Amino acid sequence: MSYWVNGQPCQQISVSDRAVAFGDGCFTTIHGVNQQAQMLKEHIARLTRDCLRLKITAPDWGELEHHLTEICTQQVDEEFVLKVIISRGVGGRGYSSIGFTQPTIIVSVSPFPSHYTQLQCQGAKLILSQTPVSRNPLLAGMKHLNRLEQVLIRQEIDEAQADEAIVLDTDGIIIECCSANVFWRIGQTVYTPVLSHCGVNGLMRQKIIALLVGSQYHLEEVERFASVLAHCDEVIMCNALMPVLPVKSIQIASQENPLHYASRELFEYLFLRCKI
Repeated sequence: MSYWVNGQPCQQISVSDRAVAFGDGCFTTIHGVNQQAQMLKEHIARLTRDCLRLKITAPDWGELEHHLTEICTQQVDEEFVLKVIISRGVGGRGYSSIGFTQPTIIVSVSPFPSHYTQLQCQGAKLILSQTPVSRNPLLAGMKHLNRLEQVLIRQEIDEAQADEAIVLDTDGIIIECCSANVFWRIGQTVYTPVLSHCGVNGLMRQKIIALLVGSQYHLEEVERFASVLAHCDEVIMCNALMPVLPVKSIQIASQENPLHYASRELFEYLFLRCKI
């Protein structure tokens, strides 16, 4: 992996950076293809919105966009992952954010997860996570740096040797996957969770919603319990890297047979339309 901090090649940040002390910041993950950052304008817009919501002093967005474009031109791999982290900055001991006017910008480049191509062919195996995500409307939709819930969920996935997990909130409502958003289809109606209380409103989720409006499908954003998964014709998940994957099975409980999904109708409709 390669790293840049505040525009310079670097692998260290201050131990007093707010990202270390409090997870005080936000991030976005970008798909790099042929020396270009895909959906770069949308990713910058996301960081802009999240910095505004967290009241983090905004960096020079034009300068950041130029920096990311330059990094992309240096890459030799056809596909790669570009991650941008913005923290409130360095200094202080307590929670107060007064006086922080210089954010820390961390950029990293890592290899593209090649297993996504395999999962597009064979489908992903999911479990139902036993770790709920907390409901907090003030943070709902954002990719903030507080990801301990996802760390615990990923431990479950690894222990089960699964590919991903369906994640519920503390009220038992379906919200997302660990690192992706989720949609399910029953007939010609496509459903995706309401994210007004928690969850990440991913850019690919937003793109799929836009694609489905006016299509042959009817889209609904809903609050549903996990029991609905037993009645679906198809389940898919998405993020900026996948960009969309079919779900082959979901293990709801360890002592029960998994739910299986054979249809790929929605996946096939979206796959080429979601590829950048």
